[in-house]
Amino acid sequence: MNRSDNTSSEAGRFAYEGLERAIHEKARLGIMTSLVAHADGLLFNDLKDLCALTDGNLSRHLKVLKEAGFVEIWKGQRDNRPQTLCRLTPDGRERFLEYVAELERVVADAASVAEASGKAAAPNKNLLNGWSPA
Repeated sequence: MNRSDNTSSEAGRFAYEGLERAIHEKARLGIMTSLVAHADGLLFNDLKDLCALTDGNLSRHLKVLKEAGFVEIWKGQRDNRPQTLCRLTPDGRERFLEYVAELERVVADAASVAEASGKAAAPNKNLLNGWSPA
């Protein structure tokens, strides 16, 4: 089998279509992970502290996640002070768990390649003949 046959038989093998763009940003991944660990939701300030975000950053990321259907925002009062409760929607929880399963596939693929080739495998010098860094 030549290289082009192998490449075409694995087209899209590493595309990881299950990685959701709305979640795949560092802050939003932290928000989603915090909320999946707290089924009843988190108050805005608690979520802000857990994710080490500013008010503005958290608000912006929650807006993206809400528009994507991952989170719901509830307004209320506690001790006569306005409070905001953030929690995952049922669909958001399911989609996040699917996303995590896709990340596990990414990790498994990377681990199997590292294991098969040796952790510190050097590139095949014969393959690089005629090539130079760009």
